[in-house]
Amino acid sequence: MSGLPVTDGIGIANLPNQKHKIVAKRGAHFTIMVVGESGLGKTTLINTLFSTELSPAKNYTRRHLKQLDKLTEVEIIKAELEEKQFKVKLTVIDTPGFGDYVNNRESWAPIVEFIDDQHEAYMRQEQQPQREAKSDLRVHACLYFIRPTGHTLKPLDIEIMKRLGTRVNLIPVVAKADTLTQHDLYTFKQRIRAVIAAQNIRIYTPPLEADDEQSADHARMLMDAIPFSIIGSTEDVKTEDGRVVKGREYLWGVAEVENEDHCDFRKLRSLLIRTHMLDLISTTEDNHYENYRQTQMETRKFGEPKVRKLDNPKFREEEEALRKKFTEQVKAEEARFRQWEQHLIAERDRLNKDLEMAHSAIKQLEAELDNLQVGYGRGTARR
Repeated sequence: MSGLPVTDGIGIANLPNQKHKIVAKRGAHFTIMVVGESGLGKTTLINTLFSTELSPAKNYTRRHLKQLDKLTEVEIIKAELEEKQFKVKLTVIDTPGFGDYVNNRESWAPIVEFIDDQHEAYMRQEQQPQREAKSDLRVHACLYFIRPTGHTLKPLDIEIMKRLGTRVNLIPVVAKADTLTQHDLYTFKQRIRAVIAAQNIRIYTPPLEADDEQSADHARMLMDAIPFSIIGSTEDVKTEDGRVVKGREYLWGVAEVENEDHCDFRKLRSLLIRTHMLDLISTTEDNHYENYRQTQMETRKFGEPKVRKLDNPKFREEEEALRKKFTEQVKAEEARFRQWEQHLIAERDRLNKDLEMAHSAIKQLEAELDNLQVGYGRGTARR
């Protein structure tokens, strides 16, 4: 007789335990991107979410000096977190410079190109004979920070969210929610939802589990909270009732980070880490990456390089428009040059005419001088 324990069934029900062991051994790799204007607390929120200083506070004096470049940057921060012997390799993609200028035309381009380039890099690695050590920086979640104006989304917000929503799991958040009253915040979130629906902006929605009512209720609660209102703070403050909490202290009291009456921080953390991290990863793999891979494989042959911007038919019209504009500018400059040339010729003719007239006057004066000299000579001879 075998020494194995006797159990009911053949053991298929034990597969989740096997999967748990495999995941626990491998750990997880999670990449999150934060997009938004400077001063909205992106760095503070990331540090608050993961309870560690992943990134130091930004030096805005240096930022203002670099604004002369008018470029959106991409910064990559990597860290390894461990909790109860489970390790997560965390990558944070920051985008300093986005939306910080008077003219923000195409400030979103480096962000979109970075996301596409990560899909491209991963696809190229999959095509190689050896695929053991693949580098993966595909973005699993993108937090888009909305300034708490109390009005609605700006045109730049709508433009970038449209482009991001088709490429990544987009999660909009209202930054610094403690600067709005509860009523104003509620109205602001309603307006944002209306714009998202009217503009057909794709945002990440948690899946509803039909066979798990508790999980379905939790998912509905998260969906109702979008866009998440957040307060970021890594500082400990003391409340009026003597509790020490993470929050911000004001004259009227304390805005608590983890108080659901004050903001949606706990809901956002649950979505990103506690309940839907694996769904964000799998959605990136199965939807966004697959859409990119399928589009690229349909438009180019195996092994060909990525279609760059100028080679893409989509941008040929832009290139042609630029060429037409350049040609028109050249023609305008040529016309202006001809007009200037004609003016110079006319001015030359006028000066030559004046010179001829002056020369004739000199000749006349010389003749008169000769006549005077001749007359004076005759008068002297008579004496």
